[in-house]
Amino acid sequence: MIKSMTGFGKATCELPGKKINIEIKSLNSKQLDVNMRLPNIYREKDLVLRNELANKLGRGKVDVGFYIDFLGAEKNASINSQVIESYYNQILPISDKLGLTENTDILRAIMPLPDTVKIEQAELDEEEWGLILETFKDALDKLDEFREQEGKVLQLDIIARIQNIRELLAFVEPFEKERTERVREKIMDQLNELKDKVNVDENRFEQEMIYYIEKFDITEEKVRLVNHLDYFIETAANEEMVGKKLGFITQEIGREINTMGSKANHSEIQKLVIQMKDELEKIKEQNLNIL
Repeated sequence: MIKSMTGFGKATCELPGKKINIEIKSLNSKQLDVNMRLPNIYREKDLVLRNELANKLGRGKVDVGFYIDFLGAEKNASINSQVIESYYNQILPISDKLGLTENTDILRAIMPLPDTVKIEQAELDEEEWGLILETFKDALDKLDEFREQEGKVLQLDIIARIQNIRELLAFVEPFEKERTERVREKIMDQLNELKDKVNVDENRFEQEMIYYIEKFDITEEKVRLVNHLDYFIETAANEEMVGKKLGFITQEIGREINTMGSKANHSEIQKLVIQMKDELEKIKEQNLNIL
């Protein structure tokens, strides 16, 4: 079953005094690439969260965000009066020197400065962490569901394009006999022009003719191409994390199509080969986003 590497999941955890929104989003990537934005209090659990992501998602560029809304005053925050006083004593002479009015709100200018508010680091409550971890897993499950839904859309599209290549291949057959006869006639016409000038060994000529026509035969390429198309569909339907494997199969499909094109020597077959290549390129583009 195909899954996309694109997804989004969100879950919310309500705790005493605060609400935590956890958002996880993913895009395509060759490996698992995680960008984790955690509040300091939860940083010790970074590895735990990364292991959960690796086990569930496999690969992809993943962004994780923890967003905290405090429902009341933050208990571990306090005004750092010594720092504020120091800022005030430094700013007041500058204010006098610049001739600023006494009504200037110096305190408003000071408060955004660094360290005016002390935040004491609270210790992680394991019971609270248990609830947060369950919320994280819930967001992860929602992201995985999103990936499955996107995967179904991708699968319908690429399988339809594989079938298009199969149909285009079927259109090649009517031109094959015509192509062979055309090559034979061209050689015979050239030979007839030379008959009066050179002696021709008819047996040797037939052997060379057979060898020459066999070089243009595309039967083997057609058989291998059909096998690759069947294997692509089988793999997409029955295996997990198939993106890389499908990439290898599309390379083999492309190799057979290219060989057919180089051997074709027929304008209509060349047109069909170009259409096959176009379908294959679209499959390759979609395959970049398959897990």
